[in-house]
Amino acid sequence: MPSDISRVTATPAALDLLAEIVGDHGPVLFHQSGGCCDGSSPMCYPQDDFKLGENDVKLGEIGDMPVYISGSQFELWKHTQLIIDAVPGRGGMFSLDNGRERRFLTRSRVFTPEELAALDA
Repeated sequence: MPSDISRVTATPAALDLLAEIVGDHGPVLFHQSGGCCDGSSPMCYPQDDFKLGENDVKLGEIGDMPVYISGSQFELWKHTQLIIDAVPGRGGMFSLDNGRERRFLTRSRVFTPEELAALDA
């Protein structure tokens, strides 16, 4: 098993879009949406404009930018690796990918039992 297993990763397309956004706005953070309207969209905000909740869980970083999820969402998704991708479309209304004709999208894959054991260690 690779020693670099993480709870969140990103595709090259997502990292390209992220670099464009960071170039325009400076440091950002992601918060995995759990709302009804944004579905699987990770929301991207300037780091200074988003107040983290006491139950938010940091999954890791992509492109040196932190990725968080609410504690209740983490409990539902802790057995999966979140893969941040970029696809054609409009981002969430308040997310920095909105208006770029590309948006972030979260995909996932289930961790193997060995990967879960390594993450829990």
